Formats: sequence, C-alpha cells, structure tokens
Amino acid sequence: MEDVVEKIAMAQYPVYKETGIKYLGVIPENWSLKKGKWLFAKQERLIKDEDEIVTCFRDGTVTLRSNRKIDGFTIALKEHGYQGIRKGDLVIHNMDAFAGAIGVSDSDGKSTPVYSACIARVEKEAYPPFYAYFLRNLAKGGFIESLAKGIRERSTDFRFDDFGKLLLPVPEYPEQTAIANFLDSKIALIDQAIIIKERQIELLKERKQILIHKAVTRGLNPKVKLKDSGMEWIGMVPEHWGEKRLKYILEEINERSKTGNEELLSLSKYKGVVPKSSLEERAGAANSLIGYKIVYPNSLVINKMQAVNGLIAVSKISGITSPDYSVYKVKDASLNIDYYGCLLSQQEYLDLFKKVVTGVMEGFIRLYTDDLFRIAALVPPIEEQEMIIAFIDSISQKISTAIGFKEKEIEKLKEYKACLINSAVTGKIKVS
Repeated sequence: MEDVVEKIAMAQYPVYKETGIKYLGVIPENWSLKKGKWLFAKQERLIKDEDEIVTCFRDGTVTLRSNRKIDGFTIALKEHGYQGIRKGDLVIHNMDAFAGAIGVSDSDGKSTPVYSACIARVEKEAYPPFYAYFLRNLAKGGFIESLAKGIRERSTDFRFDDFGKLLLPVPEYPEQTAIANFLDSKIALIDQAIIIKERQIELLKERKQILIHKAVTRGLNPKVKLKDSGMEWIGMVPEHWGEKRLKYILEEINERSKTGNEELLSLSKYKGVVPKSSLEERAGAANSLIGYKIVYPNSLVINKMQAVNGLIAVSKISGITSPDYSVYKVKDASLNIDYYGCLLSQQEYLDLFKKVVTGVMEGFIRLYTDDLFRIAALVPPIEEQEMIIAFIDSISQKISTAIGFKEKEIEKLKEYKACLINSAVTGKIKVS
C-alpha cells in the first residue's frame, strides 16, 4: 500500500501529534479526540404510517429498499421494534458493520432494530458523512471485526455501545465537511473508472464468446459457401460440413473407482475440470469415494444437473468425479473432443438441452446420456476441427491476458480509493 500512498500527491499538515491509538497513529496537531458517545446520540424514534423500509448496504449506501432492489430480502411478518430513520442519520448495521454497512441515510423511513440511527449531539460539531467514511475505513481495515465479542455466522456485532467507546478524530467542522465532500467527488470518479473497466472486461468476454461461436458453427473461412444445416438451433453452416447425432460421435465412459484414492475433481463453468479445492467429500475417507467415475485426460465431462447452465468441459487431468457427472470420449480419431466441448457449450445447445431432457427431479433438469445422444451435432473435417481449436486457444489466451491487465488496473484503483479515504479521514493528507 505504501507505493499507492506515494501517488497521493497532496499537501500535509505542518505538525502532527502521536495519539497512541493503533487505528489512528498520528493525527494533525489541531485535531482533537472524543469518544463516539460524546459526538453522537442514538435515536429511538417511533415510526410513521407512511414510512418505507430503509436498508443499510455493505457499500455504505443507506436508502429506501425500493430505491435499490425489491427482491432477495427477508420480509418480516411483524415489524416488531422497528424504528424511524431520518435523512442525514449516521446509520450503523450492528451485525454487518464489519463488512462496511455504515453510511448516511438519504431518505426518511423505518428500519429493523438491528440498526443504530445516530445524530450529532451538538450542532456543527460532528458531520455524519465524515464519520461514515471514518468508520467504513476502520471496517475495511478489519478493525471493527477485531472488536468482536461474539461471532454469528459471518457477522460480527458492532453496537452503539462499541461505537460509543471508540476515540474518534475531531477536525474542525468545516474541515470535516471539506474532507467528506472531497472524498465524495474523488470516489465518484474512481468508481466510474472501475465501472468502465468492468464493462470493458464484459465486452472482452462477449467478444471471445462471439469469436468462439462463429468458429465452431461457421469455421474460419469467411468466404466459405454455406448451406442450411437442417438444425434450426444452428442455422447455416459450411457447405462441406457434415452432421451426425451425438450417439455416433461420443461414447460414454462409465468406469468406476475401486479404491477412491484418485484425485477428486470438480467442474467449474469458468475454470473447467479442476481438482476439488474442498476436501469435504473426503471426510468419510477414501471408502466414501469408491464407485466415483473415472476421468481420463481428454474426456468430456458434463454435470447432468447443471448442463443447461453450461457446466461442460474437457478435462486435461485424470481423477474421479461424482456419479452425477457424465464422462465421454470421441468414438474415433477423426473427431476432436475439444471441438465438441466448445460446440456443446454454445447457448443454442444449452437451450436445446432444456427441450430434450426427460429427467426432471426436485427442480433439477438432468441431462441423461440417452437424451444427449439424440441430439445432432456438426462434423467438420478433422483438419478444420483442429484449426478451430488452435484459433480458440489463441484468442482465449490473448483475451485472458487483456482481462488480466484490466483486473490489475481495477485492483490498483481500489487500493488507491482505500488509501485515499484512509489518508483523508486520519489527516495524512490535507484537504483544502
């Protein structure tokens, strides 16, 4: 983080003093220190009939639930203990503060009693947006989590009493306002830059998918003569390509482990077939994996229950996998398994799987081998199959490299953002 700090080329205060507080270090000499309970008072307001629900999100946004999203929330049958929230309140989510759920409400409304709604005790002494930034900075640095008295399933209590005991820096009120306004402006620019780069990543991924789709369904020659494939989900294809049902292309491998000692594999939509990172399935020792399916290199692996979501990949490693997976190989050397792994991963085939499956159980759509084998697939000449896969490998590598650069840029922006906030709210830089 030090190299990021150096990039924040701003003036510093002329004199600093040591606080002796680990989460503060030194602060400007003209800043004072006060406990949170002397700066803020917790409110317990009655709710109004017209009040809508206010939610405090982990990104620091505190707004009406209807402004952000309307699904994915637990709906309380009885709003027992709900309290009034008012625009300008400093709101702390007691159980999610450790993850950054602290901010200033932009709306009037009501909230669950698990929130602490705070107002300044003295007018123009404590500016809520400044202290929201300060507390979120503590949260992002892990300090709030370190205060935990008790941990509940991924959440750590940070109640008003905990906040009240903290010594907080107190710049002059105009300075608090200036710092908060400065951060609002700078962070908006940083966040916009991050959004642009994230969109660029999405466009790169879309470009990759378009190129792959075109390659596996049209080949690499843009001038090739086309014909109707006879498959409505594919449409026009090169004139010299053939078509066969998958029963003539693939052969199921149904070998089972006799020891359960082989490497346990998992299938990821984005990473393909990989060693299973979690050892939960080995909890009962190797005996529990006896009967798992053998996977060889260059086997096509399909998750029966998630095939419609694209969990299809060619394995480059050997091991064993769950009986809920299907494992296939090509029937002869005139076929390239990687080509069929790419072809069957196209959205047209994923949609088709939903139409042909006969196994639906407890909400899961199971793609059985009999269903798969009834589907027709393209059969380019083997030389073209291999050229298509070489092309896909090349563009995938180039696009992955480009995405990697964008991801590093995003990480740098996030580091800069965190460092800028920390430097501003602790006085390491001087905001005019």
